[in-house]
Formats: sequence, structure tokens, C-alpha cells
Amino acid sequence: MSKVKVNFPRFGSYNVAVRHIIVNGCGVDYVDSPPITKKTLEIGAKNSPDFVCTPFKYQLGGYIEAIEAGANTLIQVGGACRLNYYGEIHEQILKDLGYDVKFVNMANADFAKPLTFYEEFKKITPNLNIKKITSAVLLAVKMVEAIDKVEDYIRENVGFEKEEGSFDKLHRDFLEDLKEINDKKELNLLTKLYMSKFKKLEVDKPKNPLRVGIVGEYYTIMDEYSNHYMEKELAKKGIVIERWMNVSNSIFHNYVKEIKQSIKHYAKYDMGATSMYTINKALDYAKEGFDGIIHVKSFGCTPEIDTMPVLQRISEDYKIPIIYFSFDTQTSDVGINTRIEAFYDMIMMRKEDKVK
Repeated sequence: MSKVKVNFPRFGSYNVAVRHIIVNGCGVDYVDSPPITKKTLEIGAKNSPDFVCTPFKYQLGGYIEAIEAGANTLIQVGGACRLNYYGEIHEQILKDLGYDVKFVNMANADFAKPLTFYEEFKKITPNLNIKKITSAVLLAVKMVEAIDKVEDYIRENVGFEKEEGSFDKLHRDFLEDLKEINDKKELNLLTKLYMSKFKKLEVDKPKNPLRVGIVGEYYTIMDEYSNHYMEKELAKKGIVIERWMNVSNSIFHNYVKEIKQSIKHYAKYDMGATSMYTINKALDYAKEGFDGIIHVKSFGCTPEIDTMPVLQRISEDYKIPIIYFSFDTQTSDVGINTRIEAFYDMIMMRKEDKVK
């Protein structure tokens, strides 16, 4: 094989942190997946089983585009649902299509056994230095936390910016500068600097704005192209958006035991994947008096389908509106925006009635 060039599937803003692990921890080149477009989904859908979930198709399309951009080593991901088996299927499909690339499947690793990740990374670089990769991973974790902190602030305020696009521009600058970070001290200074810059952006935020909580399936809720830029559409209407689901909360600061206790009156058993998180946060948003909840998932996501009757109970018990979005290859922007518009009108009228 020629010089190693690694690709990791595009996922929200987190590829900056993955790039740090590959370049600084493994000492090899990193090939960014091109931005996700309609073409990405078309390539993935064309070469995927019809009824597989949409994230599978996005990832497959992204792999093919990355290979064509020069990648020769693909990192595959695991998960708490069927995603855990997708690595082998992606590998077989790509081999059948004639692509000669190396596969590193992180589904084989176990968070309870950190050394298993080291063994997987060694497939990229056989002479991998354990101190070097450990240092890179630890800094990448802090990068992810910084990304999530910044993006939480953006969701709360972007809908009220005085200068259109100011938050997006600063966010892009932050991610670009993040690529140059080499240690924790630099990261802390950069995060502090950009949080200060974000707080200086002019906003016109009312005292009691509409608040909407977003819950749902891991990939679709975090990848803006997959959910048709839903958060941006909501922000345009002057809505404070809260989305608990991110990598920091769901993986690094996991508190499953507390969640099970919190939702015991609504769900006795774990239905898999992100189901418990979805129920727990919907319940939190209801108790905190949010104006509405949006549930997001890809078509055919069984754990999230199972949560929907539970969410209806929460909606009835707390008198909070919930709207459900299921995304597949045929979903159109027009249909999504029409439903968002109707949901906005409804929660706005409810809020006005309460004021009266």
C-alpha cells in the first residue's frame, strides 16, 4: 500500500478532533470527507440495501467520495444498535465495488478496555507509540468538549443575532483554528478566546423566547445535512434550541443509572441505542416548561420508534406538544419546512394564550 491516508466518516463538527488523533497520534495523513451533499446520499443509496437506515447510506457514500479523494485506509465505527454491524457490511460492499483499501473497525474495540483501541490504531501504524496516541486521544476528548460547549451557546443565541451569519462565520473560524491546537493549554486559551468573541456578538433576545428541545437518534440529530439543517430553520424563527445529545454528554459524561431511575415511570427496560436518553431529555424538557419538543430519527430506527408511544404519554401528562420527524433518502426540504412552520405557529399561539 502507498503512503497511509486515513478517512473517518464525516460526523457533525467532530472530524477536527479525529484528525488530531490520526495526524498527531498515529503520524499519518488524514483525508477529510468532502462536505455531505445530495450526491453523497445518492452514491450511498445506490450501493446499499434498500431498507437499511439512512446513516448507513451517508457513511457509505462518504467513504466512496473519500477514496476518490485519495484515502486508502477507512476507519469504521461501532455503536449500540445495528450500527455495530455496519463496518463489515460496508467493507464487503466496497470490496465488491473493486475498491482496494484497508479497513480499521472500531466496533472491535471496547470502552471498558482502552487497550483494545490501541490495538485497532496499531492497524494504521504498526509501530504506534502508546504514549503518543494516548496523549492525542486525551486532547481530542477535550477538543470535543470544547466543540460541544461552543455549539450549545450557539443554539441558545443564534436565532437572535443582529448580523445574519455572524455566529456561523465565527463558528467556522473556531473549527479552523482548532486544527492548529497542540496541547491542552492552547486549547483552553482558544476556547476562552472564542467564547468571549461569541458573547460579544450582538443579539436581540427577548426575555421570554420560545424554547424547543430536540431529542432523537444519535447520527441524524447531530448531522445537520441529515436532518435538513433543522436547527438553522428553527433559529430563523427566533427559537432557543436545546439539544442535549452530543458526544460529550452521551459518551464522556454518561450517567445511565441515574437516567434509568429518572424514567422508571415511563420505561422499565432499556430499548437500546439512544432510547433512554430520548425519553429522559423529553421528560426534562416537559418538566422545565419548554414550549415544544422535536423528535428526530432516521427511517427504520427501531429503538427510536419504540420511544414514540412513551413520548406521547409524556406529551399528554405534561401538556407539551411533540412533533416527529423521520428522515430517509426521499425526504424533501419543502415537507420539513412546512411542518416546522406549522409547529412554530402552534406553539406560538399556545404561548400567547398563556400570557393572556
